[in-house]
Amino acid sequence: MRLMKDLKDWSLLLKISKLVPCLLIGFISTLDANEYYLSKNKEDILKYSYDKATEDGNKLKNDWINPITYKYIYSDTETYDTTKSYINISQPIFKSGGIYYAIKYAKSTQKQTNRSIDVQRKELIKQTINLLFQIKKIDITISKQKLLIQNAKLDVERKKEQVLNGILDTSFLDNAILDSNSKQNTLIDLEYQRVTYINNLSTFSDKKYEELKVPELSITQDIEFLEKNIYLEKAQDEINSSYWFKNMIISNYLPTVNFTADYTKYHYTDNNPSLSKEGTENYGFNITIPFDIRYSNAIQSAKIEYLQNKVALQDKKEEEKVLFNNVTSKIASLDKKMIIAKNDIQLYDSLVTQIKEQLDVGMKTQSDLETIQNSKKIKTLEIESLKIDEQIELLEIYSRIEI
Repeated sequence: MRLMKDLKDWSLLLKISKLVPCLLIGFISTLDANEYYLSKNKEDILKYSYDKATEDGNKLKNDWINPITYKYIYSDTETYDTTKSYINISQPIFKSGGIYYAIKYAKSTQKQTNRSIDVQRKELIKQTINLLFQIKKIDITISKQKLLIQNAKLDVERKKEQVLNGILDTSFLDNAILDSNSKQNTLIDLEYQRVTYINNLSTFSDKKYEELKVPELSITQDIEFLEKNIYLEKAQDEINSSYWFKNMIISNYLPTVNFTADYTKYHYTDNNPSLSKEGTENYGFNITIPFDIRYSNAIQSAKIEYLQNKVALQDKKEEEKVLFNNVTSKIASLDKKMIIAKNDIQLYDSLVTQIKEQLDVGMKTQSDLETIQNSKKIKTLEIESLKIDEQIELLEIYSRIEI
């Protein structure tokens, strides 16, 4: 009967695991606020990064506008001393589409930079939440280890009694003592590791770990994962930027129409009769056609970068598909382990009942009962730990989706 039940459990799990990649239900938790997890310093750094990206984008958007040149000139010659102001403007008003492409390139570059900062923010939040999961998991591991130590101490007492009664050789007692000591040393290492996780968390968040809510993540559909994948969107931004950059480079080697103007005003002529204090103005237009033997290389380089980014997007899609499939496969594997642990718990339940009956008639001892009860608790904690492992896997999905 038990064999039939186990086979039924495995059959059901295999059916579910086959459906996981295409019929996953639920959505990634929004976590309500990114700022909830990150420290003020981290938030300020990100804010300054966004602000800098905005200013850099605005500067790049206006790069096609030439500066106005102003000169104040003092001349000291053997005959006359003069001072004058000179203002000059040479501004392109037509660049064969270059002005339009420059503005589009600036906007796409700013968007690309902001996306990179978004990715950085996601990664910081992911690291913070991962530490929360690790703390929660190590708390469970410590509880398991304490139960293992209890069982080891019970085993030492049993071996001690058996040795004193001449049933066992002292080597069995020695091994039990060594095993107990080893488990206690492991507990010390786990407690140290827990402190390390908590200290590391303080570098990401101002809050204590008890104040931070551990999210409950659920998986999304594979189609939604690709449609909202922030790394794919970043790759698409790179394509857009390289497209406008390519067109801007091409326009740099085409005719440009410039508006020119200059104004000269003498402030002091030293009575030079050839000079007038009245200002002189000149306006005009010119057309420039650059001839540069490097133009072909520059244009080809920009085109190659654009094509390279297009291929990189397709390559990134394949990588993200593999990552998603690996996560779902890992979750299916963890589900199988949970079924094994649940079956073990049922077995321990049966053993507890039997040992209690044998304890009443003197066939088993209280330590035997406590050992089995502890083993059952260990399996229960093991299931909780596996659930956290699932959450850690899902966190990898969350960190790649734009909410």
